[in-house]
Amino acid sequence: MSQSAPNTAPVAPELSASARWRLLGVLLAAMFMSLVSVSIVNVVLPAIGSTLHATEADLQWVLAGYALTFGVVLVAAGRAGDLLGRGVMFIAGVAIFTAASILAGVAADPLVLNIARFIMGVGSGLLNPQVMGMIQQHFRGAARGRAYGLLGTAVGFSVAIGPVLGGLLINWLGEDAGWRWTFLINVPVGVLAIVLALPWLPKPLFNKPTHKVDLDPVCGVLLAVGIFALLLPFVQGRETPWLWSLLALAAVVLVLWVWWEKKYKARGREPMVELALFKIRSFTNGTLIAGLYFMGVSSVWVLVAIYVQQSQGFSALQAGLICLPAALLSAFSSDIAGRYVMTLGRKLVIGGILSALFGLLSTIAVVILEDRGVLDIWWMLLSLAFIGVAQGFIISPNQALTLMEVPVANSGSAGGLMQTSQRVGTAVGIAVITAVFYGMNHVAGYSVAMSLSFVAICVLVVATLLVGILDLRQGRRTPSKAGVEEIIPVAPGVQRTVTGAIDIVGPKEPTQPLDSQL
Repeated sequence: MSQSAPNTAPVAPELSASARWRLLGVLLAAMFMSLVSVSIVNVVLPAIGSTLHATEADLQWVLAGYALTFGVVLVAAGRAGDLLGRGVMFIAGVAIFTAASILAGVAADPLVLNIARFIMGVGSGLLNPQVMGMIQQHFRGAARGRAYGLLGTAVGFSVAIGPVLGGLLINWLGEDAGWRWTFLINVPVGVLAIVLALPWLPKPLFNKPTHKVDLDPVCGVLLAVGIFALLLPFVQGRETPWLWSLLALAAVVLVLWVWWEKKYKARGREPMVELALFKIRSFTNGTLIAGLYFMGVSSVWVLVAIYVQQSQGFSALQAGLICLPAALLSAFSSDIAGRYVMTLGRKLVIGGILSALFGLLSTIAVVILEDRGVLDIWWMLLSLAFIGVAQGFIISPNQALTLMEVPVANSGSAGGLMQTSQRVGTAVGIAVITAVFYGMNHVAGYSVAMSLSFVAICVLVVATLLVGILDLRQGRRTPSKAGVEEIIPVAPGVQRTVTGAIDIVGPKEPTQPLDSQL
């Protein structure tokens, strides 16, 4: 077992049940705001292009700039929250995101808009790991699964309402005011989240270090450069082919990062990323599941929007509506999954993956039969619904299971790593699968391109299924200490949290009876 003495500041005292759920409400409001801003932009890009006279490259950066900065800061932000206080990092992230939303809403040219989107990505990257960390810290047992289920509900609803809300704002306010208000609607939500966070988040919001805080800045720089070099070709490589050469740089930098972290710990220092986390079976397998699943299924909604607008002549509002039932079912199934994740475990995720496969194959059938004049394209409402149900059974339960055995002191950086795998998976998947779509469309038309792209997604979902089955079988051979952390006192005011795979010494965490969380 690995052992170190992290310089984590003392954590907040145990919260009452009502205080925990108030805390969750604040966290979900901020997450909802950041995620609506992602889904709403897809349908207003044409309006931005026409009113700001933006080029295709400008519009690409509206999406890419947010994704890049968001992915780059996740792990460092999670570690900073672990050390300095998740409350202060959360509020800082919300404040930055809200201020950047104002800048985006009043942008007079594409350059200002893209600067604002970069800053929004930083704000979102700061606040997201704190949400995972605070759920890990203040919820236990069945209540933790329920909290992740409600988080999934917020995610599903934000995905559902974003495209529809964007279309309605354009129709109601016109192109120029409409796209601006897709950013400005974040402002009241952000302000409310900050106002409620100040009294409701656990105190102290900022953990004043009693000794020098080791933030491992070299690791932060290496990881940021490596992730940036890895993501940039996939979000911008189609327009700038030479960027693909950065993949070699990314590989070198990430290998150097691993070497640095090992050397840093060997010197008795506290690394930003505890590499021993990857010895935890549930964390490693869950992170891989997240990356593979997002690599595949994230492309579904992009392809559907392209297909129905370019091939079927749908408006932006109609494109949003055809995905609405799936997104609403995702929110509903997330809530259900949160109730049963601690009893069904990885079986729930596997069931969701099977539902996704059925939905993908059904959508292929709808596309082929519509092309032959047998079915109407609106049957896609039903086929996509199975993928929506799958989202709820996979994403939030996998988050809960992945972080279940992670020590609380490392939950921020661990959550950042898992979300980084999602962001990398999304960027790689969308780049590769949309390339398949456009390439086949030039050769064989929309129907064949859509079908083969969905086949490629099926391959990735099958790979996800295999990892899920492997994790389930390994879990049967090695029983997990799910929901329970073994506390081994080692010194006054200090405890050792043992997960079965990693041994970390740190400041004492409050223990909570499982039934007190319900």
